Amino acid sequence: MSMTRRVALLGTVLALVTALAFGGAGTSAAATSTPADSLWFDGTALTVTGTGFTDSYGRQVVLRGYNVSGETKLEENAGLPFASVADAQKSATALRALGGGNAVRFLLSWAHAEPVRGQVDTAYLAAATAQMQAFLDAGIRVYPDFHQDLYSRYLFNAGSWYSGDGAPKWVVDAGGYPAEYCGVCLFWGQNITQNAAVTQATYNFWHNTGGVQDAFLTTAQTTMTYLAQHLTSSEFAEVAGFDPYNEPHFGTLDSGQTSRSWEQDVLWPFYQKFRARMDSAGWTAKPAFVEPNLFWNANLDFQKQEGGLLDAGTLGPRYVFNTHFYDQAAISGIFMPGNASDGQYATNFGTIRDRAAASGTAAVVSEFGHPLSGTVAGKAPTVLKAMYQALDSRVKGADWWSNPQASGPVLSGTQWQWDIYNDRHHELMNGNPDKVLTADDAWNDEDLSAVALDDSGTAVLRQDTRLLDRVYPAATAGNTLAFTYEDRSRDGSTTLTWNPVPSSLPNVSSLVGTGQYGLLVCRSSCITAPTELHLPASFATASTTVVSDLGTVTGPSAYTAGAPIAAAAEPGGTGSRRLLLTAPADSGTLHYALVANTAGATPSAALRAAAQSELAAWASNHF
Repeated sequence: MSMTRRVALLGTVLALVTALAFGGAGTSAAATSTPADSLWFDGTALTVTGTGFTDSYGRQVVLRGYNVSGETKLEENAGLPFASVADAQKSATALRALGGGNAVRFLLSWAHAEPVRGQVDTAYLAAATAQMQAFLDAGIRVYPDFHQDLYSRYLFNAGSWYSGDGAPKWVVDAGGYPAEYCGVCLFWGQNITQNAAVTQATYNFWHNTGGVQDAFLTTAQTTMTYLAQHLTSSEFAEVAGFDPYNEPHFGTLDSGQTSRSWEQDVLWPFYQKFRARMDSAGWTAKPAFVEPNLFWNANLDFQKQEGGLLDAGTLGPRYVFNTHFYDQAAISGIFMPGNASDGQYATNFGTIRDRAAASGTAAVVSEFGHPLSGTVAGKAPTVLKAMYQALDSRVKGADWWSNPQASGPVLSGTQWQWDIYNDRHHELMNGNPDKVLTADDAWNDEDLSAVALDDSGTAVLRQDTRLLDRVYPAATAGNTLAFTYEDRSRDGSTTLTWNPVPSSLPNVSSLVGTGQYGLLVCRSSCITAPTELHLPASFATASTTVVSDLGTVTGPSAYTAGAPIAAAAEPGGTGSRRLLLTAPADSGTLHYALVANTAGATPSAALRAAAQSELAAWASNHF
């Protein structure tokens, strides 16, 4: 760790010690207040209802955001996402205001939580909790993740080409593993299946060799208990659940075992044990975000392994079907020579929807992304646009207006990743002072962070703001029937429009013009709280046009209870905004809302009325 960051971490711990001496970090006056700009319906805990998340009012909630962050994999900040609480606050504000996120997957390190067997480092937990609070206080929901990749950094020698993260040194020291060696590996992920040290250590974890899995479960329970005790009740309500294990893989299979039977006989019992630990730690009402074998949905046939928790039965509200998706064909630079296109991942993300529905629970895509430098970085604008499109709807843009009823549920997702230290690291790779990594993500040649700091220390986006800061239905007062968002994001100087308004709706097309737009269709279900859509920073309130069955307006007024169409700040005091739509609390009424960025030309009242008439007929025809 650099001296600057060592001092910053020491300052964080000292501040926490002071807080604890005067009543505990979770009981200070500042910590007990609700986030700034909160309204009467904000801040309720989430549950899983059917195949989605719901708040206490029954609104369907969509989580969108980022992983915070790959920095946890590194040693420079002692396994924490940030050097200080101040940096965490800066990151949280930017994530809300620039990235449009309302949720983060918050990475934790087992190696730093339990550096000595049986001894949990409460100073680490206190520092992690304080950084987590920065996001909760910004109105951002959190689900922690005990992260691992390649099982542990301690499997790798000082001169290795690769590194890992996860298990503590004492675990590796007790294992007696062979010298790590990947052979001919073009990508770090090949170590998962080709490096004997990784495969043997992984196998031993799943089979609890030497009680190592028991030790992990005990540390996880202690961590969850600490969080439940040191977060305020309002903060803890915003914790969505817990991700027990990142990207599980069997390592090696027993004789006669398949990837599918391994999930059923080994992985699923582990999740049941973790679920029991959650209950004992005071997390009974929160779901476990459980991941299947990471290769279950690989889009290269030679990587794919049967899985998806097929034999776990109905997961129900105590679990969430949690998966990742990366386009390995695009990342390879070989198997997908061109760019992604409209509907590229509709089938892949449709499979995720179907698997969650068959399991009787909600789905979250907790990692997705694409490299932002290197030989395949040119694909990133189209790959990420296609992934966000697939999160929004299972129907490609060209077909959406003619077949919106096939959209399926809007998926929650957290992009990999949000690391403000991108390209400003000081990481001694595997502890080697002769291999100091500063560039990109400073981990196995990855570069996926959507954010970085400029020379003034200000957080700035590394990807097109139109792509990342999106309209999405953060909370829907009813049952979502269809949603789409045309972001008009750019690939270089080319604007990508994959979902144009059809000529059969000439007034809607005229009103939208060349601007961004989103369209939500839902059916009411006796909910008093309003429907809530995130407004990107590019949607200035004065130039945001709404065409809905509830009315039409350009420049929605400030929110007051009962106002059919209004704008308001999002919780957290970051300057981010939302559109609030309040309908009568009845049941079964069809509602629609077109939200358009009409900064180029303010539509007349007559045009809004004509567009409203077209949308009413279109919605009635399809729903």
